[in-house]
Amino acid sequence: MYDIIAAIILGVVEGLTEFLPISSTGHLILARHLLGVDGAQWETFDIMIQLGAILAVVVVYCQRLWSTLVRLPSDPSARHFALLLLVALLPSLVLGAMFGSTIKRLLFNPITVGTTLILGGLVIIAVELTARQAKYRVVEEVPLLTALWIGLIQTISMVPGTSRSGATIMGGLTLGLDRRTAAEFSFFLAIPTMLAAFAYEAWKGRDTMDFSSAGLIAIGFVVSFLSALAIIRPFLAYVSRVGFMPFAYYRIALGTLVLTLLAL
Repeated sequence: MYDIIAAIILGVVEGLTEFLPISSTGHLILARHLLGVDGAQWETFDIMIQLGAILAVVVVYCQRLWSTLVRLPSDPSARHFALLLLVALLPSLVLGAMFGSTIKRLLFNPITVGTTLILGGLVIIAVELTARQAKYRVVEEVPLLTALWIGLIQTISMVPGTSRSGATIMGGLTLGLDRRTAAEFSFFLAIPTMLAAFAYEAWKGRDTMDFSSAGLIAIGFVVSFLSALAIIRPFLAYVSRVGFMPFAYYRIALGTLVLTLLAL
């Protein structure tokens, strides 16, 4: 029964935090630490439930993604959209393959998470206070070079606690995207990025992945999907009105709490 409760909690954590600039990986590390769940089955669990969050983005943007797909052969804007995601994905593919395992071995711990939560919060504050006038208000308007820079910035999120969505959104704001467009670009880029990360981790750990708890994985997957589905549209509406400052304050508060508890 405790494992089922843990699976539900972790599914909620993954779904709610994957697309917010507060680090889903960092929150999962902290949540697992607090719940006292560890081992091969939970490592497999963490990898598999990410697919639930990916599915939520596909569902929310189903019409737009399908329209882009069917227009690829004939529409230059559809091809530009696809090329944007490919160009932004490349840095993560290269640097993730080179340094992913080392980072996971050395930095996946609560101390790193607490520290990067605070640093990331300070970065958000700095970006919000100095954000330039938006030049791009639709994802399809973003130049390829800008997409490449956003992809390079995304690689910082390999360090837990940094936040993939936070890195891409702040990178987008710095490079001239408005808040909503930066968030949507982050959502779209999450699909190939997370699928690639899932495929890489699954292949690398194919001999050690533990599927004995398939029921727990199914629970976490469904909860992650529903949680992400519930948060995406309200998040877009909220940041369009308010901005990202509240997430910065939350990060700093949580990071300070984590480091204080660890020190005690």
